[in-house]
This record gives sequence, C-alpha cells and structure tokens, in this order.
Amino acid sequence: MPNFFIDLIAATDEGRREFETHPVVFASVAHGMSIERYRALLCELYHIVWHFNPICAAAASRIDDGYANIRHFLYRHIHEESGHEQWVLNDLEAIGVSREQVIARPSQNVLALVGFNYWASDRRHPCSVLGMMYVLEVLAAVYGGPFSATIRETLFLEGERGTSFLSSHASLDAVHLAELRDILNQLTSEDAKAAVTESVLVNFRQITSVFGAI
Repeated sequence: MPNFFIDLIAATDEGRREFETHPVVFASVAHGMSIERYRALLCELYHIVWHFNPICAAAASRIDDGYANIRHFLYRHIHEESGHEQWVLNDLEAIGVSREQVIARPSQNVLALVGFNYWASDRRHPCSVLGMMYVLEVLAAVYGGPFSATIRETLFLEGERGTSFLSSHASLDAVHLAELRDILNQLTSEDAKAAVTESVLVNFRQITSVFGAI
C-alpha cells in the first residue's frame, strides 16, 4: 500500500536536519538558553500558537467534500488546540513577562511563517495546512521534551513552572503525530501531496529562521 507519510519524511528530512543542526537549536537543546533568550522564544511561540487554529480554520473552510475526512480531522484538532496560547502566556508570566509585553508585533520571521500558511491554505491547496501541522508536531514530539528539561535545569525552574507548554506538547504531539500519519496516508491527490511536501519544507525553513534570530 502507498505510504505517503514515509515518502514525506524522505522528501523533507533535509529540512529537519537543517533545523536540528542549526547552531542556536543545537546549543539550546544541549545547553539551554539564557532567561532573556527563552523569554524571546516564548514570545515568538505565542504568536505562532495564536495563529495555529485560525490557519486550520481557513484551510477547513476551503476543503470540499472530496476531502471531508481531512476537514473533520481539522475540526477535531482545532477543538483540541483551543486555548493553548494561554499556556504560553502562563509560562511567560512565570518567568517575568507581562501579557502587555507579549502581545506586541511578532518578528518578521514569524510573520513570514504564519503568512505563508494563510496564503498556502487559501491559494496553493487547503491540504497544505497538514505540512504546517507536521512540522510543529514533529518538533514538539522530538525536541520538546529534551529542550524543556534542559531549560528547567539551566534556569532552575521548579516542576513545569515556565515550561508547561513545551513539556506538555512533547507527549501530546506524539499522539497527534500518529493521528496525522493516518490522515496523510489517506491522501490520494498528487496536487495535495505536493502542497503538503512544499509546506513542510517551507515551515522547516521558517521555524529555523525563528530560532536562529533569538
């Protein structure tokens, strides 16, 4: 049976490796971050998480009945992700950043990331949103746990104080990734597959830029 999920990994693995070998990413996972850089990262993540559900909703509104299974998958995922930007705000407050400081204009790298995903869902192919989901869930499932553990150790944070978003998504997105694998393997259209592959590559590139600028 065709396995698009495996094909997607093979086609986009270079993008993932560019992320994990970036000097900032590598050093952050291995040695942690200063409190200033961690605050900056969470501020960027806040805007990414805030736009996640609107992007999924925009894609769902463009999906016709030929992809009804994907539309219903997005509906479920939107429900599950609702309010997660609040988790980021809670972590920021725990490390001394007020809500007023957070809710400011995001960086150009974040604007480029979310802007591409809105555009791709509307103009390229609505299934491209699955590429954004793949990248964010791979990063959370693979790197979220080690990164949050290093941050707690280097910044002397107690329990999950200040890292609740990262640590919770490390396990949560492992489940989501399994669900996403099943959905991706239901894609039959070559146009949809190409849009997802393109989206994964662009999202890996943009999220690497976000980390690299911290």
